[in-house]
Amino acid sequence: MESRQPESLSGRFLSLTIGSEEFGLPLTSVREVIALPTITPIPFCPSHFLGIINLRGKIIPIIDLRLKFGFKANSSPETTVIICEFEDQCLGAVVDSVNSVITADSPDTAEVPSVTDNKLADFIIGVYKTDKRLVLLMNLAKALNIEDRRSIAEAIKAETAA
Repeated sequence: MESRQPESLSGRFLSLTIGSEEFGLPLTSVREVIALPTITPIPFCPSHFLGIINLRGKIIPIIDLRLKFGFKANSSPETTVIICEFEDQCLGAVVDSVNSVITADSPDTAEVPSVTDNKLADFIIGVYKTDKRLVLLMNLAKALNIEDRRSIAEAIKAETAA
């Protein structure tokens, strides 16, 4: 099997749980972690786009990564929103829980083998290996498709115009 060239497989990652899987987001893209707030829904958006929040005067779109990735969205006291910055936008991502900050070094990471018909493979940049588990390192910006980006842009535009 072929391997794709990774972006950056070393550095610090925020370890989080979505469904039964553990993922890692580059810590450089994480702005803050907050409790699940009241979310204002936006009509006619994809089901995983929950709506928007006002976070200290800034409108932040919120997506549910559990729904986006095909997992069941069960809320618990551990359910959290990770506020991320990438490119020119801020985005809140709902996850089941935040675990810890991990430091991935080259010997402990591996490239993702090419997999056909796997939606996750497009934005998984690598795998961090420990003795007991594997953490899928991801690029959140690549997880958003064109429809997601359009919904986010329209929601922010509509809210700032009001």
